Amino acid sequence: QVHLVESGGGLVQAGGSLRLSCAASGRTFSNMGWFRQAPGKEREFVAGGSAANTDYGDSVKGRFIISRDNAKNTVYLQMNSLKPEDTAVYFCAGNLRYAFGVSTTSATYDYWGQGTQVTVSS
Repeated sequence: QVHLVESGGGLVQAGGSLRLSCAASGRTFSNMGWFRQAPGKEREFVAGGSAANTDYGDSVKGRFIISRDNAKNTVYLQMNSLKPEDTAVYFCAGNLRYAFGVSTTSATYDYWGQGTQVTVSS
């Protein structure tokens, strides 16, 4: 079975940092991404990475960094300069269709983690 398990969420003050981890088991993914969803809002693309590319949502560019440890089959999201509007449940996802590009569309991702809450206080 395939599982994606996120960790690292929590409460942080504005301007602070957090690092999220997503450990995958059962298979490896060519393209992995992070999405977030705040109450009453649609799920939003945050960051994604493949073998050759990374991409970021406009609202996090310059603040968030996605990275990957292939030996551990784990993807990370380093979040810096956090803002209250970054508050959301963060999900990692695995995409089986994109080998070198990065998909920013949630519908193209095949497997999802359970999510981890990130709360940024002002």
